[in-house]
Amino acid sequence: MPLAMNREVFITCAVTGSGATQDRSPHVPRSPQQIADSAIAAARAGAAVVHCHVRDPETGAPSRSLAYYREVTDRIRAADIDMVLNLTAGMGGDIVFGNATQPLPLAAGTDMVGAAERVAHIADCLPEICTLDCGTMNFAEADYVMTNTPGMLQAMGQMMTQLGVTPEIEAFDTGHLWYAKQLVADGVLGPDALVQLCMGVPWGAPDDLNTFMAMVNNVPDNWIFSGFGLGRNQMAYVAASVLAGGNVRVGLEDNLWLGKGVLATNAQLVSRARTIIENMGARVIGPDEVRAKLGLTKRNPRS
Repeated sequence: MPLAMNREVFITCAVTGSGATQDRSPHVPRSPQQIADSAIAAARAGAAVVHCHVRDPETGAPSRSLAYYREVTDRIRAADIDMVLNLTAGMGGDIVFGNATQPLPLAAGTDMVGAAERVAHIADCLPEICTLDCGTMNFAEADYVMTNTPGMLQAMGQMMTQLGVTPEIEAFDTGHLWYAKQLVADGVLGPDALVQLCMGVPWGAPDDLNTFMAMVNNVPDNWIFSGFGLGRNQMAYVAASVLAGGNVRVGLEDNLWLGKGVLATNAQLVSRARTIIENMGARVIGPDEVRAKLGLTKRNPRS
């Protein structure tokens, strides 16, 4: 297969995520101000898109607080540098079962709510992009399941589309792409979809190039995709995704390290990704070009 390298690349920075990384690095932002400040620093380093979760400022635990999302959004929109805002809508689908002998009742950590509640912060903040995890899957934890049923995805996707917010399909395996195509066929999502290929997340698509190319080859030609890999291979996937015709994602949600024994900041990860992209002969594009490419409109519901 001939190379179809992308020459006009946008960088997404996944600023903090919802994983239990808050005590593993002092650079993982917790408070809304820290998250916004880290996003702004990433934008200065070259990220056109910032992907944000929110956390409890005291504990660093993942949160769905509308007030935290509002503060992050308002601080980013008030910044003196532009960026495309991408908020997660992946929270609220967590089921933690009991042990294998007695799976019910459900265990602590279960957070399963309806579609309207899962996208309430999207309706309030109106980011340009929000994520849509297109499948149910087991994660590394023994009895935790990330739950996204077809009915839930239909409902959430319709709400996002009606709000005028572009869903970013999060594909953790090829079956998730299969169902995303069905959402397009059903008219829930628009035909020119945006997709993030998520590599190396246990137990989704494994972290290898053959699987990555299988994922890429299942993305329709008229869709736009980005790709990322967890941990030490984050920067390798910057190069791989550009070579395969895609865009890139880096950030502390996916990787804490700049090198062996050296903890990274979001800005440092973006800067390194930008260097790789430019050394490959491609150009890193900015937020206005991303909006034009993806048909996005920047809005401020509280202006």
